[in-house]
Amino acid sequence: MPPQPQIMVDLQMEQIMPNPDLRTIAKLISQDPGLSGALLKIVNSAHFGLSNRIASIQQAVNLLGCNTVINLINAQSIKGELTDEAILVLNRFWDSAQDVAMTCLTLAKRLGYQSPDEAYSLGLFHDCGIPLMLKRFPNYMEVLEEAYASASDERRVVDTENRMLTTNHAVVGYFTARSWRLPEHLCEVIANHHNALSIFSDESSRDAQLKTLLGILKMAEHICESHRVLGGQAVDLEWQYISQPILEYVGLSEYDFENLRESIRDLAVM
Repeated sequence: MPPQPQIMVDLQMEQIMPNPDLRTIAKLISQDPGLSGALLKIVNSAHFGLSNRIASIQQAVNLLGCNTVINLINAQSIKGELTDEAILVLNRFWDSAQDVAMTCLTLAKRLGYQSPDEAYSLGLFHDCGIPLMLKRFPNYMEVLEEAYASASDERRVVDTENRMLTTNHAVVGYFTARSWRLPEHLCEVIANHHNALSIFSDESSRDAQLKTLLGILKMAEHICESHRVLGGQAVDLEWQYISQPILEYVGLSEYDFENLRESIRDLAVM
């Protein structure tokens, strides 16, 4: 997955400083899905022998150390040769990924979820299949816009992709996340992030973590208007049929959610 050009410039400026700051490097990397994924793939590999896979970029940077991270950045920069047209299209993806990630983090803290960093990583990676779909199918953004425009309680966003392309960005994102060795429960949310109606219709409590993270993600997508940024639609048709079961599950009334949404949007403007 190609890294965001401006992030690469900022990282290269930091690494030529006499004493590169790991916190600054981690903050920059955490804004880019491709760089973050490459970093987590290394730190979650068997070489490090971690007992539990991690999803925190800051933890990964601290474990790898400055020299290894800088080498990784330089390796990724080789893959970053993009045309101006590709950059223009992918800007929609990069902007959405960063906004949804920050909103997931805020929602996780407000709702008392025990691992806000995980929620951030989920927001950053949940659509990681989109750039790869775009690379394989040049008309992919047109298909994605049609998918959002056709969303209903009987037709998921991914159903349109499956019909037109025989695969979809959630499936591709799932396998990408697994290749990066993200924690399995995050990979499951990525695979199901357009399957919320079915997930929340299941009244069993065995998927409590999946439901909580998926609920946070779908609220974040709605607040950040992914339907407009990625789907090119004025109305969030998907949210119309999944909002009630999600809000009931996380314990928010529509009034509470509207207040929460406005307060998060105010934070984004500040």
